[in-house]
Order: sequence, then C-alpha cells, then structure tokens
Amino acid sequence: MELEITTLALLAVAALLAGFIDAIAGGGGLITVPALLATGMPPTMALATNKLQSCFGSFSATFYYFRRGLLDWRTMKWAIACTFIGSVLGTIGVQLIDASILQKVLPFLLGAFALYFLCSPRVGDEDRQQRLKMIPFALLIGTGIGFYDGFFGPGTGSFFALAFIALAGFSMAKATAHTKLLNFTSNIASLLFFILGGQVVWVAGLSMALGQFIGARLGSKMVVTQGTRIIKPMLVTVSLVMSVHLLWQQYPAWFSWINF
Repeated sequence: MELEITTLALLAVAALLAGFIDAIAGGGGLITVPALLATGMPPTMALATNKLQSCFGSFSATFYYFRRGLLDWRTMKWAIACTFIGSVLGTIGVQLIDASILQKVLPFLLGAFALYFLCSPRVGDEDRQQRLKMIPFALLIGTGIGFYDGFFGPGTGSFFALAFIALAGFSMAKATAHTKLLNFTSNIASLLFFILGGQVVWVAGLSMALGQFIGARLGSKMVVTQGTRIIKPMLVTVSLVMSVHLLWQQYPAWFSWINF
C-alpha cells in the first residue's frame, strides 16, 4: 500500500501524541487506529500496523522505566510469559470468534474503571497490601488481559494498571511502569502473528514508530517526575473518553439527540 509523504508525516505526529498518552494512562490506540483507518487501510491491516508502531512506544516506555529502577524483572517473569501466551491466543481467536458481545460490554467496564480511580482514596504513590500472589496474578491477569489485547485491545493499559493497583498492591507509578512492560509483551506477541499473516503496512508502521518512541519517552518522564499528580487524572480522563467513544460506536441511537 502506497502512502504520500504528507500522510506519513501526519501519522507520525498522531503516533507521537498517542505515545505520550499511552505511556501515562494507555488509550493511545484511540488516536492511532482511526488515523490509520483514515488512510483507507482495511481494518485488519490498520490493527496490524498499529501493533507495529505501538511496539516502539511500549518498548521506549519500558526501557525508560527500567533505567529508573521501577521494574522488577524477577517478580514479573511469570506475568510476562502468561501475557505473551494470552496475546497469541487472543490474536488467533479474533479470527474465529465474534467480538460483538465484548465490544458492547467494554464501554461500561471502562466507565467503572474510571469511577474506581476517581473515588478510591487509596490510590497513590505508596505500595499497599498485596491481595494476589504473583503466580496467580500472572495466570489470571497476565493471560486474561493478554488474550483481550490480542483479541480486541482498547483499554488494555487501563485494565493492567487497575489490576496492579487493586490486586498486586503496587503504587500508581510502579503500576504504570509494569503495565508498559506487559503491554510491550502483548504487542510483540500479537505483532508476530500479524507479520506471519502478511497484514503489516511497514512504511506506515515504521513512520509512526519514531513518533511513538519520542512520545512514550516524554510521557514516561512525566510519570517519574509528576507521579500521582499526572497519572490519576490521565487514567480517569482516558478511560472516560474511551468509554464514550465506544458507546458512540456501539449504541449510536443513544446520541441521536446531538445535532451537528
């Protein structure tokens, strides 16, 4: 698929903004997937190409958090393995299973997630009591959300962050860092499958990769320097925006009263 230089430049700018948001709160796909679809790509190619460019953003954020000492690789080894397997199964499953039910339920899950962070007084910069040991966490959360990311995707970062905070007892900054690690894992797993299927538009994905890398680095730095002050409002805002966006897609009649 051939794209003009101007189109590639606009895609790179969209990826930069998405990478910045993704590194803090997730949800960057709400920017990049519509941008790719606007070029005329078929949906499967847009999703595959989005995985390519998002790998660069999630890697950039993960590497930054690693260098700042926020990642515990030894503790996360089982979660990484389960997330990888779950994402592969999800990427295969999306070719075989009707995702319409999940699409209809997801907006309400994201809305509930936003309310949890908005109302919970316990979400902050300190670790809390762990409710789920890491091996059960890996099997349940890593596999489950990894499957979801390969199968559908929107809100993956938000769900990982909620799980780390509510179940693993992580602080908000630590949860955000480990979320990007598992995001990168699921992105790589899904991308490999899409490459095997020949669905990736390489020129578009690589053009966006630079923007993603830079945006993710800037967003990661904001997390380290600003902590809860920036993460909590961004998580709530992104989750609400994703919820409304998906409601608009799945229940357009609810918005018929809006006149443009």
